[in-house]
Amino acid sequence: MMAPTTDNAGYAGDPGTARSSLEALRAEIAKAVVGQDPAVTGLVVALLCRGHVLLEGVPGVAKTLLVRALASALELDTKRVQFTPDLMPSDITGSLVYDARTAEFSFQPGPVFTNLLLADEINRTPPKTQSSLLEAMEERQVTVDGTPRPLPEPFLVAATQNPVEYEGTYPLPEAQLDRFLLKLTIPLPSRQDEIDVLTRHAEGFNPRDLRAAGVRPVAGPADLEAARAAVAKTSVSPEITGYVVDICRATRESPSLTLGVSPRGATALLATARAWAWLTGRDYVIPDDVKALALPTLRHRIQLRPEAEMEGVTADSVINAILAHVPVPR
Repeated sequence: MMAPTTDNAGYAGDPGTARSSLEALRAEIAKAVVGQDPAVTGLVVALLCRGHVLLEGVPGVAKTLLVRALASALELDTKRVQFTPDLMPSDITGSLVYDARTAEFSFQPGPVFTNLLLADEINRTPPKTQSSLLEAMEERQVTVDGTPRPLPEPFLVAATQNPVEYEGTYPLPEAQLDRFLLKLTIPLPSRQDEIDVLTRHAEGFNPRDLRAAGVRPVAGPADLEAARAAVAKTSVSPEITGYVVDICRATRESPSLTLGVSPRGATALLATARAWAWLTGRDYVIPDDVKALALPTLRHRIQLRPEAEMEGVTADSVINAILAHVPVPR
């Protein structure tokens, strides 16, 4: 597979070439990660929408490897922060450091100054440190000592959390959850996929050396800019806009929920549906695009009633029921 030349001015403005390059990500990341195509697609959609992603899965399902492989295949700078109970906000954003030689304070950037920030086990750190990411995620900047400092572009936070171990964790507040464009669940692999994983390791695969695994850049920032410009031109009919609004309003009326989707969530669903439509080769959105992105875009924006949880109701089952109930525009 030939890697594109991202510094070619004519290439950078070609949406068709950009789409082909982003589609090639699946094959490239598959050299390191087995059987996670939906998660790869979700990460690409988030990049196209300038959004952030919450990855949820049990330990050992390659969440970290997935993000690292994406960064390598996209030729992006990436940094990883292991969130722990003693992590401080300045450990993420950076801080002013005194220089004895000049008798002045200088800003030392934190790991948030990157293209792709992997926030590993984000729910293991207290809310004060979690909140240090809010400005970065929303404003694409951090403010230290009253001075706003812009972050690199593109910028994406990919945060991971463990869904089964709650001891010593701090649930993400609703305001921060709402800042994540998508919540992607990383399932356990199928039997054949797990056999493929073990076979690769037996043949010498080293997850810490992606270059040796053959992962090469197949796209870059120029592709993302061309793709984002094309996504912005993807048309949305009034019927589709009404369909998105009806789905989100139905969550606010569901008897199983204490919290429905906000207007920000409706805007997010429309944005992800447009990105998905463009990725699949269309310049207009259809209802199936909305349905395809409804679960990852909305599942973390709703809150179940305790009695519904006790009856086995899940966020996904509520959204699926709403999708089955809301009339689809023709």
